[in-house]
Amino acid sequence: MREVYEAIVIGAGHAGCEAALALARKGHKTLLTTISLDAVAFLACNPSIGGTAKGQLVSEVDALGGEMGIIADKTTIQLRLLNRGRGPAVQSLRAQTDKVMYHTEMKKVIESTPNLFLKQAEAVKIEIDGDKKIVTTAVGDEFEAKVIVFATGVYLDSRIIIGSFTENTGPNGFKNAKMLSKSLKSLGYKLLRFKTGTPARVNRRSIDFSELEVQKGEDDIQTFSFMTTHKPNNIAACYLTYTNPKTHEIILNNLDKAPAISGEIVGIGPRYCPSIETKIVRFADKDRHQLFLEPEALSTSEVYIQGFSTSMPSDIQKEMVRSIKGLENAEIMRDAYAIEYDCLDPLQLKASLESKLHEGLFFAGQINGTSGYEEAAAQGIVAGINAALKLENREPMIISRSEAYIGVLIDDIVTKGTNEPYRMMTSRAEYRLSLRQDNADLRLTEIGRKVGLVDDRRWKKFLAKKKKLEKAEKILSQKLKIDEKLKNFFEKNGENVPKNSVSVKEAIKRSNIDAFKVDEEYGVFSGFSKAIISEINLIVKYEGYLQQQEEDINKMKKMECQKIPSDFPYKKQKGLKIETIQKLSEIKPENLGQASRISGVSPADIAVLSVLIKKYKEKNIGKE
Repeated sequence: MREVYEAIVIGAGHAGCEAALALARKGHKTLLTTISLDAVAFLACNPSIGGTAKGQLVSEVDALGGEMGIIADKTTIQLRLLNRGRGPAVQSLRAQTDKVMYHTEMKKVIESTPNLFLKQAEAVKIEIDGDKKIVTTAVGDEFEAKVIVFATGVYLDSRIIIGSFTENTGPNGFKNAKMLSKSLKSLGYKLLRFKTGTPARVNRRSIDFSELEVQKGEDDIQTFSFMTTHKPNNIAACYLTYTNPKTHEIILNNLDKAPAISGEIVGIGPRYCPSIETKIVRFADKDRHQLFLEPEALSTSEVYIQGFSTSMPSDIQKEMVRSIKGLENAEIMRDAYAIEYDCLDPLQLKASLESKLHEGLFFAGQINGTSGYEEAAAQGIVAGINAALKLENREPMIISRSEAYIGVLIDDIVTKGTNEPYRMMTSRAEYRLSLRQDNADLRLTEIGRKVGLVDDRRWKKFLAKKKKLEKAEKILSQKLKIDEKLKNFFEKNGENVPKNSVSVKEAIKRSNIDAFKVDEEYGVFSGFSKAIISEINLIVKYEGYLQQQEEDINKMKKMECQKIPSDFPYKKQKGLKIETIQKLSEIKPENLGQASRISGVSPADIAVLSVLIKKYKEKNIGKE
């Protein structure tokens, strides 16, 4: 007997969990399937959440009403702010999380959420019958829904590789999805073949920590979720070490055994997170590469060697690891491996992450050719929200590049596609100073409320913060009287003494003075949280840059307001290059802004296209 749901989410990794929670929390009866219940929200690679640009994604997911940030804060065992010595545009949180606790806590949330039903099952076939979508499992069960979110991660026809050994399995020894790729191809989808990998895990007792540089967490920093009230749990340390000429010699002498180099691996690997053997070959002039030793969880002695991904044979792996300072007697508990898998060409998706080929099918996470837990969660919440809006006959939620890193990520993959696992980086965001981690709630909470995912508790907290921020901004116009106190304050901070009274804002603008120093001296922000004072400080210090970005954003928005009709006949237009016509016809951009970001489409093409669209619209209106 076929079971009927409103929505089905296939895959319970980070994308699947966020998608399923979004659908269920919006009141839709949702089935979440996973190949293994033990793989729910599993951190298959590094035991961490966040990182450069990735931290922003986590807080953006949180601001929309997602779960990743809450669980990350709950299971953090060390938290740091990366790029502290650089500007706020590139600063990001990174947490070492307890991978066992993370899986357990997320699974608890999934299991206790109303309208959400978790089932261990392998989806093997998808059929479309009008507005009905039917999923058949490996054991023959059938499930029906109006919308499906595919969030299969790296499990599609995957295989792991360790030297000459290969096995058709998913990460960490979990089963893979053997049949779903075939079903997707039969529906007309173009699939790509990508590769990623993971380092070896070693036993803590076999590491000589006295030889390593310790790296501890920071207590006085924000957390991922805007709902978290406790300070981070900095109860674990990480350690820094390096490869050396001996390590490199071992690798170079055994390149014929390296699947990543020999051609045994056909999948395309990530450029920005390559295997250690690829690093050695690519950066031949470097005599060492940085490695971090990271605890996997408090309940295990497994330690992850960050930066040492490899698919070398196990005996060579042992030599490589033991050539490193502090790891001379290392006991490898899990061998490193590479994993190849099928994924979707994301050019087949709309900005809502709905398929262009079949209405009601959404795709999120690594199946879209991206890498990383954070990128997956970001796509998951967008796909889940839009699948829910589809069920409600409402317009999709499209987050633009100027609003969030989520917008940058999705726009990049659906507009430009990707020929390698896509990783989010701050350099991809044109407006990164405006898209800081600290202001993710100010940027996205109202959007989350509008689509119905931000609950009353979060909304109330958000409104309170906005009110406090507005109150704090009014203080900026207050005058600091020119007297001995003001003169001494400026002098002790190495600033020229003003001739007249200055406003709080003018004082903060000085290079050696900030909002915290002004508050310490004058108490002007008494009663405001550190987060509010920090926000005020950033707004004042970077006022000129933020205004320039706002002008650039407005220009881009004007282009994005110029919608392109879905039936616009590119092939019949004169004045456009053949290459331009081919790319526009394939991608079908939704507006001029998106069209301008397609590789190979020039500003001159956009100028011509703008005129052609205007004429087409006028002609059609006349006909009506």
